[in-house]
Amino acid sequence: MTHDEVVRFTSELIRFDTTNRGGGEGRERPAAEYVAELLTEAGLRPRLLESAPGRANVLARISGADPSAPALLVHGHLDVVPADPALWRVHPFSGEVHDGVLWGRGAIDMKNAVAMVVALVRSWSRTGRRPRRDIVVAFTADEEDSAAYGAGWLVREHPDLFAGCTEGIGESGGVTFHTETASGAPVRLYPIGAGERGTAWLRLTAKGTAGHGSKVNDDNAVSALAAAVARVADHRWPVRLTAVTRAAITEIASAVGVDPGLDAAGFDPDRHLDTALERLGEAASLVRPTVRNSANPTMLNAGYKVNVIPETAEAGVDGRVLPGGADEFRATLDTLTGDRVTWEYSHHSVPLSAPVDSPTFAAMRSALLTHEPDAHVVPYCMSGGTDAKQFSQLGVTGYGFVPLRLPPSLDYQALFHGVDERVPIDALRFGVGVLDRFLTTVE
Repeated sequence: MTHDEVVRFTSELIRFDTTNRGGGEGRERPAAEYVAELLTEAGLRPRLLESAPGRANVLARISGADPSAPALLVHGHLDVVPADPALWRVHPFSGEVHDGVLWGRGAIDMKNAVAMVVALVRSWSRTGRRPRRDIVVAFTADEEDSAAYGAGWLVREHPDLFAGCTEGIGESGGVTFHTETASGAPVRLYPIGAGERGTAWLRLTAKGTAGHGSKVNDDNAVSALAAAVARVADHRWPVRLTAVTRAAITEIASAVGVDPGLDAAGFDPDRHLDTALERLGEAASLVRPTVRNSANPTMLNAGYKVNVIPETAEAGVDGRVLPGGADEFRATLDTLTGDRVTWEYSHHSVPLSAPVDSPTFAAMRSALLTHEPDAHVVPYCMSGGTDAKQFSQLGVTGYGFVPLRLPPSLDYQALFHGVDERVPIDALRFGVGVLDRFLTTVE
């Protein structure tokens, strides 16, 4: 019954259009009401909390067998990024199933995970099984933008609902990554998120003297901004190997049977790391985005008429910051933007790092290997961010763990925010089994 429910719940959740277009434009409430009803049927007393009209979050607490044990947070988001139906093979909000694959926006990111947790909780209710630790489930709004209407608001306005939570699991981890050894033998990795780069969305502003486009103007805001944006785009950030990324490289290298040489005499990360990563083959993509800070220009805004030099020009930059890299990031931006351009955060969240030698990580590894004995479970740092950043303000150590067993034909990273997002039904059923094992055994 649980295997049938997880498919049905994922499909029905996809049919709720919870598109988050940013800037406060979104509506998660219908999906939140649906989830709350399913949890109520399982004997829980969920709370539906609306931060603004239509922006709804659902929370519930499941009592564990050991009241003295710390609570565990299990979180997922109800919103999704936009999808253009004209580009899809099926309608993105259809939740259709074809040939054992479920299609739609949120099939991977991350209504599938919400459905897995809900189906599992209902299974516990039917069988009388209980986790050892109290579990707080939180299904949030607005993760796909700033979390201002979701996890950020919950942390600020309702911290009491997370009392006792010391660790949490959320998205982006525990999914099959197919690679091979140097000799061509297939290898299945399961990366678990144990870190996140911090988010640093920036607004760059240049001020100048307005004037006619035909006149010489040495105080041109557009020129000053363009030069600063070019410097930011061209900057080569130095390598910074965090503990999580070093562990990821070491364990991935072991799984594919190579020596990355990190501990070799004379190893210089800035000179030698790219070569070391090449030895990892395709698996290098798991760590390459997280060995440096980054800053990518993404938006430009200036002027209103081609023959008018504007007084102000602005740019948007998507910055990402490694754990321990915030000071370096700020100092570098000050230098790159120069005297003519100012910068500020339009959105800012902290980088995260979690221990990879913890009992909780070991329990996730064990749960995966129970269902996939020949796999290799490795840690990794996420290049982007999740709601774990918000919950970290409450002292919750976050891991990325939404287990899915995917075939080589499906590129998990390409499905995130991509066209034709989909998930095999067998992957959902695998995920429920792994989560059940983890949540009922983690100490």
